[in-house]
Amino acid sequence: MTETLKTAPVLVVDYGAQYAQLIARRVREANIYSEVVPYETPVAEMLARKPAAIILSGGPSSVYAEDAPELDPALLEAGVPVFGMCYGFQSMVRALGGTVERTGLREYGSTQARIADRESTLFNGQPEAQSVWMSHGDSVSEAPAGMRVTATTSGAPVAAFEDDERRLYGVQWHPEVMHSTFGQPVLENFLRRGAGLTPDWTPDNVIDEQVALIRETVGEDRVLCALSGGVDSSVAAALVQRAVGEQLTCVFVDHGLLREGEAEQVQREFVAATGVNLVVVDAQDRFLGELAGVTDPEQKRKIIGREFIRVFEQAARDVVGDGDDRGHPVKWLVQGTLYPDVVESGGGSGAANIKSHHNVGGLPEDLQFKLIEPLRALFKDEVRQVGRELGVPDAIVDRQPFPGPGLGIRIIGEVTEDNLAILRRADAIAREELTAAGLDKDIWQCPVVLLADVRSVGVQGDGRTYGHPVVLRPVSSEDAMTADWTRVPYDVLSRISTRITNEVEEVNRVTLDVTSKPPGTIEWE
Repeated sequence: MTETLKTAPVLVVDYGAQYAQLIARRVREANIYSEVVPYETPVAEMLARKPAAIILSGGPSSVYAEDAPELDPALLEAGVPVFGMCYGFQSMVRALGGTVERTGLREYGSTQARIADRESTLFNGQPEAQSVWMSHGDSVSEAPAGMRVTATTSGAPVAAFEDDERRLYGVQWHPEVMHSTFGQPVLENFLRRGAGLTPDWTPDNVIDEQVALIRETVGEDRVLCALSGGVDSSVAAALVQRAVGEQLTCVFVDHGLLREGEAEQVQREFVAATGVNLVVVDAQDRFLGELAGVTDPEQKRKIIGREFIRVFEQAARDVVGDGDDRGHPVKWLVQGTLYPDVVESGGGSGAANIKSHHNVGGLPEDLQFKLIEPLRALFKDEVRQVGRELGVPDAIVDRQPFPGPGLGIRIIGEVTEDNLAILRRADAIAREELTAAGLDKDIWQCPVVLLADVRSVGVQGDGRTYGHPVVLRPVSSEDAMTADWTRVPYDVLSRISTRITNEVEEVNRVTLDVTSKPPGTIEWE
């Protein structure tokens, strides 16, 4: 089932901006559905998706660069409302016959903009002076014919323009970032006043649309769900159960790569809340056997993904059977793939394949199931909203994200029973102390990484040790596309470090990862 939502999207055309996904997030915060498409997408293909509006993102290029992305003027002539930001703004100017010049005046960072018309479509009800976030070296010196200049800055004589008749709008700055103090109102003014869109994209609507689509797709076939107990798979399972009821069987694979107490939590809390039919498969020996001697992170992910699928296929044969008493076969496999998974795994032209996920990349070519991915269009916070609407318990909805490959990708080195035991205990201590300090809602997640291939000299008691280091990776994020490391109070870090080095004999050093994303990913592998 490749189709996700039938809602007409606002298309965010990505010109290579680091904030393209953030623009899509901001549109969704306005309760309007959005999707990101690469700038190479032909205009005919964009229009075939019947977009409600189009937003042109910023980008790192100069419009004068030899290989700079160009805007096909046909996009501006199709009658669809268009809003250009930064590079997208300048590309509109060139396509419409205006003038972009190298003025020698660069504007980077916070800049004061002067609004020329406070009753215009974009700036209605806003102050005359506002702080905006700039990032440009070229400036628009002459607006295209028919465009009304509605904002200026000291370095940009044409910092915003509007054409209500053609429904074409643009600003030189980045309204999607928090540093632009009225950025969200500007964006929402375009969506509601300029494009005439109704803010009716809500969790309820997502549920209704997905339930109808799943029922239509599945018919009377039976369905398996890969339940891990995490937010994504739990919400996906609850959504599919809402659609097909007893046709769904959830399979929980205990692959031996889980955190302390997780298997018991899944069986106790999720089943009690939803009443789903749950089958537990003990596959610890199988996974550890396949991972023996493997240290390459990508190979680990592919092995874990492959074995997951094979276990589900076996579950279909041995536990669920070839069909129900009416002969309906098991044809479908539910996975909790999210929009960031799709983007990071190269989901579409122009998306970098940063890493494969077991629920996106690395699936066997001879997969015996068709996939149902009901959350494929959603960001993590949107999944949580849908989960609450479906009645999934808060203990699961608010749970910190945990990767499908589990602790297998939080061990740098070979995945062995001993290394898993070390990491499992260190991870449990870190989670206990963060919870005790009341930081669970401040920290999006805190992976603990075991450097199994590294040993360092230490002193414990009067003796010399040669133990492993572990790394704490506390991060805060809204959508998993970007993240910042969380400033955990020193006293909490001290307690975590003291407990781990005292209680986990094999660990003699605790370190802190203070890298944001980008450049670093959240997981080390």
